[in-house]
Amino acid sequence: MKNLVIVGGSDAGISAALRAKELDSEIVPTIIVADDFPNFSICGLPYYISHEVTDWRNLAHRTRQDIENAGVRLMLRCTATSVDTSLRRVIVTDESGTTVLLEYDKLVIGTGALSQRPRMAGLDNPGVFLLRTLPDSFAIEEFLDRRHPEKAVIVGGGYIGMEMCEALTARGIEVTVVEYTESVMTSIDADFSTRIKDTLTGHGVTVCTGIGVESIETKGDEMVVEGKDGFNLRADMVLVAVGSVPNTDLGRSIGIETGVRGAFKVNHRMETNIPEVYAAGDCAETRHRILQKNTYTPLGTVAHKQGRIAGENALGASVEFEGTLGTQSVKIFDKVVARTGLNEKEARDAGFAPVTADFETWDHKVYYPTASKLYIRVTADRTTGRLLGAQMIGAYGTEVSKRIDIFAAALFHGATVSEFGSYDLSYTPPLSSPWDPVQMAVQHLERVLSVGG
Repeated sequence: MKNLVIVGGSDAGISAALRAKELDSEIVPTIIVADDFPNFSICGLPYYISHEVTDWRNLAHRTRQDIENAGVRLMLRCTATSVDTSLRRVIVTDESGTTVLLEYDKLVIGTGALSQRPRMAGLDNPGVFLLRTLPDSFAIEEFLDRRHPEKAVIVGGGYIGMEMCEALTARGIEVTVVEYTESVMTSIDADFSTRIKDTLTGHGVTVCTGIGVESIETKGDEMVVEGKDGFNLRADMVLVAVGSVPNTDLGRSIGIETGVRGAFKVNHRMETNIPEVYAAGDCAETRHRILQKNTYTPLGTVAHKQGRIAGENALGASVEFEGTLGTQSVKIFDKVVARTGLNEKEARDAGFAPVTADFETWDHKVYYPTASKLYIRVTADRTTGRLLGAQMIGAYGTEVSKRIDIFAAALFHGATVSEFGSYDLSYTPPLSSPWDPVQMAVQHLERVLSVGG
């Protein structure tokens, strides 16, 4: 193969190019990047706004020079306007309007996702922001420096909303988060997420749930966020963070089929229905390892894996994406929340016979200073004893993120409750216990199962 063309310069696209280059040093993958920021961390944007990351350039996973030194060609500030699949050509337009034709043997589409734009009046008003790209963060930063807002409303209680509560609070802004559902962070069980609400309110954030925002009106120097049942809230700025949607315009224009939430349908090798065309990352479906069906799970970890697989298969391999468990973690002020696999409702809906148990313990031996509580919820299938999912909340520094990874590894391999107790995990009093908290939680679940709870 001579020509590998990749549309999209974020996680999936860069991973595809680098993996292809590893396998064949003779090829020069070409990546078409719409902006000037290839391979930047979207997940790091809140920390740039909070000033925990002081220079936006530090958000680059790799610099432009790093990527080009690896033997990858970057076409920055260029747009793939169309694809001729019969002639295998990508039509590219640069910022001056000049058109270039790129021939391809294999094409990888990694166009990512866009911020979801809910149906509400005033979304384009000055002082109303989305957050998905570096230019989005630049716009917010410029507004904060110029206007010095005192009050902000965040519409959406998901991961970005939670991180931005902390970021804006760190900038001295009074924050209110407004969520449509009855609890923030809907990927966590509602009763478990009350601890998240307590963390937010404990740091001065006002939490309004069960409210659908209908409009954002500008009145003088202020904005008014209005919702159902007379909800009315004044603010100096508004961030709308209600999720993302796959960016599929280019692919759909050439007939790529879409599936879950409008994402590209792909098989386990990241192939689309169009010959020699692959899709990966936030624009594509994701295979769920437990459910054994495709879902839409736009995560950076997934995009890196899918891109690597697309790049490898584009060079003639036949490797498969092994699936995701939706493993995620987020820092919210001094707490970390994490989850993996299925919660009880998801498990029941999937046809399992789930049993869930909650467990509270210390993150390490309590006689050693700074011990902190961990709250762990584990779900398993009553019929087979197979572990299905876990959720965890603890203080920052209690290794919540890494402990949820132990569960993720167990779920990946289909471990049972009894097998989990045999895992050889490390112990030293300042960091854990002879039985790690995750094993103690599963042992508690095992007792619940044994008595038919």
